[in-house]
Amino acid sequence: MSAQLKRGVIELCVLNILKSKDSYGYDIYQEINNSLEISESTIYPILRKFVNIGICTTYLKESNEGPPRKYFKITNIGESKRIELQDNWIEFYQVVNKLIGVKKDEK
Repeated sequence: MSAQLKRGVIELCVLNILKSKDSYGYDIYQEINNSLEISESTIYPILRKFVNIGICTTYLKESNEGPPRKYFKITNIGESKRIELQDNWIEFYQVVNKLIGVKKDEK
């Protein structure tokens, strides 16, 4: 998958991970990287931006494997943004599939 296409959906992926559970940066990176092969450095600017604009909050949690980890938690603003991004993605996906001639049941 091209890097340009990936950039457009990573924020949605991060928010969907945070919807299901609070998580720390490296864990978020690993979960996305398992499917999209991204750079670890991609995640942290997104998380910083999310905190700065109120999409996420952070808290520290003790770790058995070293210093406390910074966990990210989605806010109500973040959930609204997640829904907006998801709706945009679904619309984009449907339009592109129509333009390239992919039918609903085809992959």
